[in-house]
Amino acid sequence: MDVLITLLGKPGCHLCDDARDVITRVAADLGVGFEEHDITRSEELNREYWEQIPVTLINGVQHDFWRVDEARLRRAVAELT
Repeated sequence: MDVLITLLGKPGCHLCDDARDVITRVAADLGVGFEEHDITRSEELNREYWEQIPVTLINGVQHDFWRVDEARLRRAVAELT
């Protein structure tokens, strides 16, 4: 099964920068996909996630928000690979 980690964030968000570092490392180490979406470019995403960013999704399902726990993300992705 292909796994895709998605980061929902916005420019200028230091927590988003921290989350990106963790997610890119985990995605590279485990050989899974990574994409990022700027919520300010989507009215729907902005409305839904504004108070939670950064938000981490795994295969479209919300996994975390505000902070990314690297060990927890690794475990969740490993279960799907």
